[in-house]
Amino acid sequence: MRRVIVAALASASLLAPAVVSATAAEARSVPLRLCDYEWQRGTWHIKQLIRCAARRWPVPGGAYKAIAVADCESDLKPRAYNSGGYAGLFQQSTRYWPSRARQYGQGDRSVFNGRANIIVSIRMAHGARSWGGWAGCA
Repeated sequence: MRRVIVAALASASLLAPAVVSATAAEARSVPLRLCDYEWQRGTWHIKQLIRCAARRWPVPGGAYKAIAVADCESDLKPRAYNSGGYAGLFQQSTRYWPSRARQYGQGDRSVFNGRANIIVSIRMAHGARSWGGWAGCA
């Protein structure tokens, strides 16, 4: 019985490098992005993305405060919108979004793109060293 188990484990370990190589090759073909979480999958992933961005660009109150601000602004919903022209997780102004997205390296991504909205907002708070732009929730 032991020899069968050892043989099975040895066979599996011989196959593992081929699987790892294929995965590594696939990974190299897709460039890695900072804080690359599946923000479409729900609140847990959004919080992970906010934590990651807050580690990269420290903000007042840290990730805990950043999550609280996003929760207050949008209920952590990337598709949140209000009639005053504010949208996304951190309720960015739709009027200023295109220039902010370009300024903070998010190109022409939508204000409703959770990752882009988080990175722009965190970088804004980092640069200002405050949550002043979110006074109602900060």
